[in-house]
Amino acid sequence: MNVFGVGLPEMAVIGAVALLVFGPKRLPEFGRTLGKTLKGFQSASKEFEREISKAMADPESMAPSDDEPSGGHPPDA
Repeated sequence: MNVFGVGLPEMAVIGAVALLVFGPKRLPEFGRTLGKTLKGFQSASKEFEREISKAMADPESMAPSDDEPSGGHPPDA
């Protein structure tokens, strides 16, 4: 098991220190908060990956069309 470059022995030490620092009553609360945070990061990462894949698959939708002036300035009259 290797999460973010941290193996099982390191995770056990981190868990033991967290238990000593926060105590057994608050540790589950921190675990839930950490889990929700990681799940949020994971879903944001997947959404970002989908958007990048979508943009790479359809590059013409990102390019300015011939109707739009280049540079964002209105055409000279």
